[in-house]
Amino acid sequence: MQIYLPIAEVSVNAFLLLGLGGIVGVLSGMFGVGGGFLMTPLLFFIGIPPAVAVATEANQIVASSFSGVLAHLKRKTVDLRMGTVLLIGGLVGSGFGIILFNYLKALGQVELLVQLCYVVFLGMIGTLMFFESLKAIRNANKTGGVAVPKRRKHNWVHNLPFKMKFRVSGLYISVIPPILVGVLVGILAAIMGVGGGFIMVPAMIYLLGMPTKVVVGTSLFQIIFVTAFTTMLHATTNFTVDVVLAVLLLVGGVIGAQIGTRIGVKMKAEQLRIWLAIMVLAVCGKLAFDLLVMPSELYSLGTGGHS
Repeated sequence: MQIYLPIAEVSVNAFLLLGLGGIVGVLSGMFGVGGGFLMTPLLFFIGIPPAVAVATEANQIVASSFSGVLAHLKRKTVDLRMGTVLLIGGLVGSGFGIILFNYLKALGQVELLVQLCYVVFLGMIGTLMFFESLKAIRNANKTGGVAVPKRRKHNWVHNLPFKMKFRVSGLYISVIPPILVGVLVGILAAIMGVGGGFIMVPAMIYLLGMPTKVVVGTSLFQIIFVTAFTTMLHATTNFTVDVVLAVLLLVGGVIGAQIGTRIGVKMKAEQLRIWLAIMVLAVCGKLAFDLLVMPSELYSLGTGGHS
């Protein structure tokens, strides 16, 4: 069933959009990520303009993340204090990100910037997470199926000032690293239309030393507010939020998040991380291939004085 998207100015199959929203919702519930790292490129592939895809996907992430957080709150796996500290940085970062996005949009460089950001960040994070997960699985096998958690108790993070106690996570660390992580995630949310979970989840595990089960719910909690703020800024400054597209993605996302949360509880933390790493690398590879093989529509190569 074809449906016309007024802001994107294209016609797309409604069931395709519902299905894509459902897939992203499952990822949100399983891994604690907004799923935008997968959805935004998929929207590019089906013909949605980059500016509309980024702004509208941020709106859909709010819904799927909210649905996932409700499930995690019931299980008491959300560190609200840590989430609030991350949120402060995220709101600042999203403000900077919108300014940069609008500037590049005026120059006509948004599509190239978004794709390059995806390739760089997804490549780095996916590779690091994949090898870390493999190492954790090997250690689990050596210890009879019980993974030995490597909580970094005395690294440089714990020597920074302005320390705060995070009881749910069992941490007593400086608020500076969480705020900086939040700023980075906020910038990515504005420019790439992502929740930033693919950056935040590894940072919370490996940099801050948080338990994996708490990381997922806390990440979703922060993502809700940062992406909602980002959506509002895009809607008021760029007018690029397509409500019809957002509603279709939202319905699929809410249903998928509940399914994903149930699946995630039944899987081991190491399995969750390695599957997320594989998905991140797959999306990165597809985008890199398109950048290298497919010429951009914004530019044409020619000789002589052709315009």
